Amino acid sequence: MNKKKLSVIIPAYNEEATIHLILDKVNAVSLIGNTSKEIIIVNDFSTDRTREVVEQYIKDHAGHDIRLFNQEANIGKGAALHRGFEEATGDYIIIQDADLEYDPNEYNILLGPVIDGHADVIYGSRFIGGNPHRILFFWHTIGNKFLTFLSNMFTNLNLTDMETCYKLFRADILKKIYLNEKRFGFEPEVTAKVSRIPGIRFYEVGISYYGRTYEEGKKISARDGFRAIYCILKYNIFCRKYLK
Repeated sequence: MNKKKLSVIIPAYNEEATIHLILDKVNAVSLIGNTSKEIIIVNDFSTDRTREVVEQYIKDHAGHDIRLFNQEANIGKGAALHRGFEEATGDYIIIQDADLEYDPNEYNILLGPVIDGHADVIYGSRFIGGNPHRILFFWHTIGNKFLTFLSNMFTNLNLTDMETCYKLFRADILKKIYLNEKRFGFEPEVTAKVSRIPGIRFYEVGISYYGRTYEEGKKISARDGFRAIYCILKYNIFCRKYLK
């Protein structure tokens, strides 16, 4: 059996305090199915020392497959992901935030269904399973569930967490999807477009969530929530192109 590779895409903006910690966690993960991994960091024009920290980390871990790409302007998480997808060389692609809200030790939970040949796309849900979840913002939870419900109405999926960071795709599927959103609208856009592929096999697995407060660096805002509603309507009703 040919050895498979997982591409871990890490968009980063002003994450100097945690980026080396998440890289340690990703590096330490041993993947099932004899799967190797590459780490692709896309620095979204950070104004702190994120770039310098990553460059030093790469020098200190020369034996690992880690690459850094620097955006020429602060365009947004979605744009950083687009760049990462283009640079990925793996058979599978997973998204990893540069903070510590999600645990890379759970990659294998997401990898399992696709390696076993059951799934093409796997979402990690913060709302199912018995994994640890930090208790934070009531209205954020209500907002996430509302956005997932609205998205499900149009995609006819029964997801519990459309807005999750942990999304794993077969690379050959993701790379042919036409993506437009530059910021947090990526989540509803990619869900709408991937769900439109005939015969696509969606799975969802329970994951942990170690959320952080705004004081600890959380960046998403109410404005992004309203943008998500707009994107759900836009990409499910008005802009239905989904292939490049």
